Amino acid sequence: MKILFINGSPNKKGNTAALADTLLKGKEYETLNLTDYIIGSYGQTFDGDQLDEVIAKMKEADTIVIGSPLYWHNICGSVRNVLDRFYGKVEENELAGRTLYFLFQGAAPEKWMLEAGEYTMKRFAGLYGMKYAGMATNQMETSKLAEEL
Repeated sequence: MKILFINGSPNKKGNTAALADTLLKGKEYETLNLTDYIIGSYGQTFDGDQLDEVIAKMKEADTIVIGSPLYWHNICGSVRNVLDRFYGKVEENELAGRTLYFLFQGAAPEKWMLEAGEYTMKRFAGLYGMKYAGMATNQMETSKLAEEL
């Protein structure tokens, strides 16, 4: 099984990465830090855009873990940007057969913020044919989710 962790945090070894370490403990996985990639906003086109590299890595994986810190009450900009850019670039069900996990953490998030983030990831997974396996927001939830992986 090939596992890809997409880290949306600008802190490559921060809390989001720590949740991934817990979820994927004992498993071999590749980390893709979005801060290492140049990905334009939806509607922009310019030389050097690397979204296609991110999509190619996702297509190679069996399991995809997307991690995002909670910024401004929602999914961080780097992850949101990738999700937005899928529109018109990736066909519906193109990632069928893959499993998606979501790690979403922040300092004292309110329930509605977590619900909004999870709603977005469930819809993203469903649109592109992935099985949504769940969200974890702290170490305890992540450990429980790891039992299912």
